[in-house]
Amino acid sequence: MTVPVTGHTHRMEMASTEHVSEGASVHLTVDGQPVELVDVGGTLLDALRGPLNLRSVKDGCSPQGQCGCCTVLVDGQPRVSCVTPLRRVSGRSVTTLEGLSDGDVQRWSEAFCATGGSQCGFCTPGIILRFVGLEGSAVSQFANNQFSDNEVPPDRDRAARALHAHLCRCTGWQTVLDAWEVAVGIAPIPVSNQSEWAPPDGKASDRRATLEGRSLQTVGPEVPLGRCGFAADTAPLDALVAVPGDGPPDDPGSWVVAGTLAEARRAAGKVQGRRTTAEVVPPIDLPGGDWDAVLRTVWVEPAPLETDAAWCLPAGEPVGPLANGGAFGAKVDSSLPAVARALADAHGSPVLVAPSREDIVRFGVKRPPVAGGASADGTGVLRVARTPGIAEAVAAVAPGLDVVEVEVVGPPTSAAVRAAGWAEAVVLLTGAGALVSGQPVVSPDGAEATAIVDDDGIRVTVRCGDPIDEVVLRSFCIGAAHMAWSWITAEGLSVDATGTVHDLTVRSFGIVRATETPLITVEVLADSGRPVNGSDAVFAAVAAATWVHRGSLPDLPTG
Repeated sequence: MTVPVTGHTHRMEMASTEHVSEGASVHLTVDGQPVELVDVGGTLLDALRGPLNLRSVKDGCSPQGQCGCCTVLVDGQPRVSCVTPLRRVSGRSVTTLEGLSDGDVQRWSEAFCATGGSQCGFCTPGIILRFVGLEGSAVSQFANNQFSDNEVPPDRDRAARALHAHLCRCTGWQTVLDAWEVAVGIAPIPVSNQSEWAPPDGKASDRRATLEGRSLQTVGPEVPLGRCGFAADTAPLDALVAVPGDGPPDDPGSWVVAGTLAEARRAAGKVQGRRTTAEVVPPIDLPGGDWDAVLRTVWVEPAPLETDAAWCLPAGEPVGPLANGGAFGAKVDSSLPAVARALADAHGSPVLVAPSREDIVRFGVKRPPVAGGASADGTGVLRVARTPGIAEAVAAVAPGLDVVEVEVVGPPTSAAVRAAGWAEAVVLLTGAGALVSGQPVVSPDGAEATAIVDDDGIRVTVRCGDPIDEVVLRSFCIGAAHMAWSWITAEGLSVDATGTVHDLTVRSFGIVRATETPLITVEVLADSGRPVNGSDAVFAAVAAATWVHRGSLPDLPTG
């Protein structure tokens, strides 16, 4: 049973004793309240999200312990709760975001909003707890948001190192570190440059975020606190939980259903995935010809922090994985809402469909890999994994490229993933000299972006109609620049000849960390035109400039 913590001591079971024999009691303090739990071998995360119903603590990769979304404070020190056995915190004090003072919650939320440091909001509660622990560990104690002249909080570099325990796919780290500096008093709150334009049906900031994320998205003080209506957070407390079995993930009959997530995973025989030592290899051969540039890409994991999830009531409409953003296209084609509806109807009960991180890596959509050659006159051949809509995406920016779709054994692909196909075309044509690095890249939406990448960092300009909310737009553009740099230089998955993905852990995706990210500056050019998505143009421009800067090596990632 799942119940909230109140001012009384509670004794609650971690899982149904019908399947697991009752263990010893564990006494601890959670957010200032004494709690008694029955230990049946579960983790601290199981307890916090299960019987204690604390939804700020997110499950982004359990039981890997690599994304940081489940970070809490144990006796004031940050701890990843998904790999912390419940019995290890017996007699100790656990603090979640719900346990911070109202003043601290407001301070951190305002800092992340002011800097654009949170977009979907899934990873931010864990990052805030990490920062609170870092702040508390400083020799100088924070008082009234100010330090004395000879006392300073931990600097930006130390905060960046603290983020090694976390993954944020949206922001590109820079605005997260800006939020750190604002919250601890190192930097002032920046001034927003909102224009007068606003849609008739919502806030201006929401409108810009929705344009950039290409699905409904909210901006506001609840977002950094993780209160965005994620499917796994809003499912009824008595919902059954389903995890993938051995069959196709779009077949409801292949899912294993049980009373709790832990029970469902045990029944499905889930074994934690590992990182492989197998080589990351481009899956498509280059086209023959005498080209000025050639490019081959590999399988890449979109890696949204909120794993795909959905829930449904019997005979109801499912709640899907697009609560706040669509993972830049990686979730828009999800089959899970239909699975949740079918299972809820079949069981006559609410059902939460909750695949693990490893499940999502195995069957979630990927960026279509390509192999192409191009000449300086803009002609060439781009071979790409067969994907509906991909040829049209390429033709929108590179009509001189002949798109040849080929059958590739591997995970499913989607043209909805950020700038899929046409960004690869821009990269290839820039390397061939048909496009000039540093000159504007025009997206299919009509946005223009330029990027200069050198040893001093990444400098971007973007024009995409009325900015609406410049803080939000800049945040998405910085995130897109980081995503492009990371894609070109570091990201890739090992997929064998049978199409099986072997890199299943968060750390195996190759996403560049905060300390390894170049300085990114974004200039938003004034424009009174109709607002359109600008960050996809930034993604393509930075990817092309990065590839040229790294020597236009034929195979990605360049290293």
